[in-house]
Amino acid sequence: MAHFDLDSFFVSVEMLLDPTLRGKPVYVGGFDRGVVAACSYEARKFGIHSGMPSKQARLLCPQAIALKGNREAYSHYSRWVTRIMAEQAPVFEKASIDEFYLDLTGMDRFFNPLEWTVALRKRIMDETQLPISFGLASNKMVAKMATNEAKPNGYLFVQPGREQEFLASLPVGKIPGVGDHAESILKSLKILRIDDILKANPAILEERLGKWGLELIDRAKGIHHSPVAPYHEAKSVSSERTFSENISNQDVLLAELIRLTEKIAYELRQEGKVAGCVAIKIRYPDFETTSKQTTIPFTQADEDFIPVVRQLFDQLYRNNQPVRLLGVRFSELTQHAQQTSLFSDAERKQKLYQAIDAVKDKFGKLKIRRASSGK
Repeated sequence: MAHFDLDSFFVSVEMLLDPTLRGKPVYVGGFDRGVVAACSYEARKFGIHSGMPSKQARLLCPQAIALKGNREAYSHYSRWVTRIMAEQAPVFEKASIDEFYLDLTGMDRFFNPLEWTVALRKRIMDETQLPISFGLASNKMVAKMATNEAKPNGYLFVQPGREQEFLASLPVGKIPGVGDHAESILKSLKILRIDDILKANPAILEERLGKWGLELIDRAKGIHHSPVAPYHEAKSVSSERTFSENISNQDVLLAELIRLTEKIAYELRQEGKVAGCVAIKIRYPDFETTSKQTTIPFTQADEDFIPVVRQLFDQLYRNNQPVRLLGVRFSELTQHAQQTSLFSDAERKQKLYQAIDAVKDKFGKLKIRRASSGK
């Protein structure tokens, strides 16, 4: 398995767009109420890190350059790297906008997997000018941890059979899935390094952490069985409505499109995914069906989808013609990287959508909707 991660992706893209940023403390994120989405290694020297409130970042490094973020550019470069992966990798998983897993099983019969992976990394860097790191190992977990150790802009191969040796001296917090709470419990048990897990009493680990405590033992040994989930551009979520009577009122049609959009955007958030392509479908009474789609910056927010849906409708709809069916589809789905929407006021947006979705979860999807079609 190989794990690829574009280093400080958002900041790296910003530096391509503005080379004067190179070598300076830079972070991408909100200003007054936002959080840091990504930061340069120069900014990290001051203690700035992803997920930190922007106010705290400014206190740590007042001279740091704060950028609002450019979703269009980030989506463009993410798609560029995805196309390269699709051309060369037999099976790959797009784990987020800047992170990929590759299943190289069986390739050793034809190629040296390390040489092949190094060549793939070189192609990505040569074509996009972006720094990217990778880890190569027997499973996804160890590969991801190897990538983290290889950063910035490097690679690391953990040879089969040497997983436990590689993991032994690393802090327990570096195991994927070990959050602050679990780490604090482990530290209270004097478990600081990964090899300390293997010296601990399994019964105590289970008592304090439940089944996760026992799973940690396998992870400390470098055992992990999660497969690579093949990435397909065709993955999509969609919804459509066939009217009992044909509708020609444009306001009614737009309101229904927005309802469908909100419905599948909610489903997208429930699945923890973002979409990079929007399509609408219109079917007329004679069953003639037309559709139109466009790519967009990756998002999961209603307010990003709705203007695009309206624009597609304006381009596709034959004015005053009755409509039998309307449909909306989101595609180019990938897992939601939390930082992809943490620009400007996105912390407020995130809390708003969490509140809205909580109401929908409790009372049903139709209990809360926009007041109008947005006209």
